[in-house]
Amino acid sequence: MISKIHFKNIFFILLGTAIMSFGLVYFNMENNLADGGFTGITLILYFILNIDPAYSNLVLNIPLFIIGWRILGRNAFIYTLIGTLAVSVFLWLFQRYKFFAMPLDDDMTLAALFAGVFIGAGLGIVFRFGGTTGGVDIIAKLGFKYFGWSMGRTMFVFDAAVITSSLVYLNYREAMYTLLAVFVAAKVIDFMQQGAYSGKAAMIISEHAPVIASAILEEMDRGATILKGRGSFTGDDREVLYCVVGRNEMVRLKNLISKVDPHAFVTLADVQDVIGEGFTLDENKKPIEL
Repeated sequence: MISKIHFKNIFFILLGTAIMSFGLVYFNMENNLADGGFTGITLILYFILNIDPAYSNLVLNIPLFIIGWRILGRNAFIYTLIGTLAVSVFLWLFQRYKFFAMPLDDDMTLAALFAGVFIGAGLGIVFRFGGTTGGVDIIAKLGFKYFGWSMGRTMFVFDAAVITSSLVYLNYREAMYTLLAVFVAAKVIDFMQQGAYSGKAAMIISEHAPVIASAILEEMDRGATILKGRGSFTGDDREVLYCVVGRNEMVRLKNLISKVDPHAFVTLADVQDVIGEGFTLDENKKPIEL
């Protein structure tokens, strides 16, 4: 049903494709940098044959839409179609209407960093709201369904092949800056996917677990869960306390544990995304607005 298509998702997919296209036009194309995936192919066609990426992006993706629409699912297909069309529209606009100018010929490091940040941020937003920009994503899904190929490996091999092919117009200097841009973009995409709420998870093994849990609740206003465990050497039953706190609360948590039980065994781990009360929900179980 059409109600399953969320206009909030469409808005952010459009925003993400605008940011991505801005980076491609003003940093990749302006500074002779390549990219991976179908975007990289459109840049090869642009620098070698002077074909507008706004048009080549559509031409390359249309056959994939015809072949792959059944495996994407209705919503994913619509979001992907919107994302792909939006990329072409924004590429066309940004090339013809110069909203921005930052000559970076003398500072290719800065150009590569800007390219990576804008493309990574744009794609990260698109992915976070259920969209894609077509291209390799569809090929990877087709390869997985019909040949059992790993999607991650397929995307890596395809990107590597495209970047290698870009050497037909890149010199060694531009090739290295392209790799820097691709690396930065990948890191930014990962960061965007991790979510707004990150923290630290603590596993606490102590004979005073209930006391520590009460102290965490009273002094830090954080919840904790007591799990049942058993020592592998002694075979004795033990209580294991699990809790998640903000990164800025780590020192308080460690001091609190040490005050209650200096001999507690504690492990700490990074948590990349936290969903629930105290992070994305308030005490009334209502979403916390960012």
